[in-house]
Amino acid sequence: MKISIVGGGNMGGAIARGLSTCDLFRPQDITVINRRASKTAEIQEFNPELQAVTGDYSSLATAYIVVIAVKPWIVEALIKEHLTGKRPDGQIVISVAAGIFLEQLQTWAGKDRALYCAIPNTAIEVKQSMTFITGLNATEDQNRLVLNIFGALGKAELVEERLLGPATTLCSCGIAFAFRYIRAAMEGGVELGLYPQKAREGVLQTLRGAIALLESNGSHPEQEVDRVTTAGGITIKGLNEMEHAGFTSAVIRGLKASNNG
Repeated sequence: MKISIVGGGNMGGAIARGLSTCDLFRPQDITVINRRASKTAEIQEFNPELQAVTGDYSSLATAYIVVIAVKPWIVEALIKEHLTGKRPDGQIVISVAAGIFLEQLQTWAGKDRALYCAIPNTAIEVKQSMTFITGLNATEDQNRLVLNIFGALGKAELVEERLLGPATTLCSCGIAFAFRYIRAAMEGGVELGLYPQKAREGVLQTLRGAIALLESNGSHPEQEVDRVTTAGGITIKGLNEMEHAGFTSAVIRGLKASNNG
């Protein structure tokens, strides 16, 4: 089975690199189409078996799966110019461009093929993305295939299209919010006297532990908070100070602002 990825930038390149180390595709069956030769060189350097090309869209005529990983304002022209001609039966087109909707894809690509919008986050580079997907004109087998592709790069779920925006905000924008918390905690650790590297190691391992507890216990975060806090203790004092500063409200308002953006 052949897959062509149009756009070898941050997202497209990460997808190609991730899939080349999975069992779903042979590296030689993965083509990455770039506009710039420098991106082609980066892909080839990672894995010479990957078919990285510059400005050559001929693979789209034979690929069973096409992933569009270009800037949103390029998607329409790309589809009209390169994806309306010869193609294999059952070809699947997946857009990972933010702000592109299924109705637009259908208008540009036609009603006779399976279409998907998928929104990974940048952790796809290390196979830890949370990817939400919505589809149109697709069979159950095609749904399973697309879920398997993104499931190999982290976790993946099919959702109704109306939920794709909120899901994008929570996970694709949300990863940046998580990084900001990490940065703030690191800076706090340094102010308390830890060396920067020790603060970084401590914060990252603490977060790994928090995630492991939630996944292992199937618990609500507040249950785990209650296990840490004691009456009159230092943890509850810190938590209350953070809430006085609007911690929970700031997170929710940030998510809502991104969703409305």
